[in-house]
Formats: sequence, structure tokens, C-alpha cells
Amino acid sequence: MRTFDSGATRDDEDSKLDYEGYLSPLAFQRYAEYMHKHRVQSNGKMRDSDNWQKGIPLDAYVKSLWRHLIEVWTLHRKSIPFFDEMDELSQEEALCAVIFNAFGYLHEIKKAQEERNEN
Repeated sequence: MRTFDSGATRDDEDSKLDYEGYLSPLAFQRYAEYMHKHRVQSNGKMRDSDNWQKGIPLDAYVKSLWRHLIEVWTLHRKSIPFFDEMDELSQEEALCAVIFNAFGYLHEIKKAQEERNEN
């Protein structure tokens, strides 16, 4: 039990997930900028921000994940020891694409688990 100077009390946080501590606001904001930029489709139309949650096959996620992971790796090897500005921007885009595909893949797994648990 925690007691604050004001006298207010709360349960201990030891067993609670610390989202604020686990995530970087800098990386999270950059990822949101990436996602917003990629809402515009090749046909010029804007897709909903949660369009990906409608479902993308795992194979599509993993193939894209590998393409972007290779891009990250290549830029990493090319840019050692210093990034130039263009490589840094390309690296950020590629890292955001890796995050998107890994996050989407995990989303599909968790969604399937929930559906199985409902039945």
C-alpha cells in the first residue's frame, strides 16, 4: 500500500504494467507520424487510421517485415560510424515499417487467441 503526503492511498504498483515506462514518447510520436504519412494510398485516397485492424494475413506482415528488416540492416551497415541526414530519415522510416509489421502480426495473433477463447 502506498500513502501519499496528502494522505491518499493506492495499491502498490509492483504487479501493474508500466506502459509509461516501457514506451518512448519520442519513438511513439515518430511512429504516429509514419502511420499518418502512410494513410495516403497509391490511388491518392486516405484510409482510416485503424484500417490495418480489419485484418492483414500473417504472410503479408512477415514478408514486409523481412523486407524492411533487411533495409534497416543494410542502412545500419552502410552508415557506421555516422549517419548522414538522408540515411537517418530512411532508417527511421524503415524502423517504423518494422514496428508496423511486427505490431500488426502480434495484433493478428492476439485477435485469434481472443476469438478462440470466446468459443
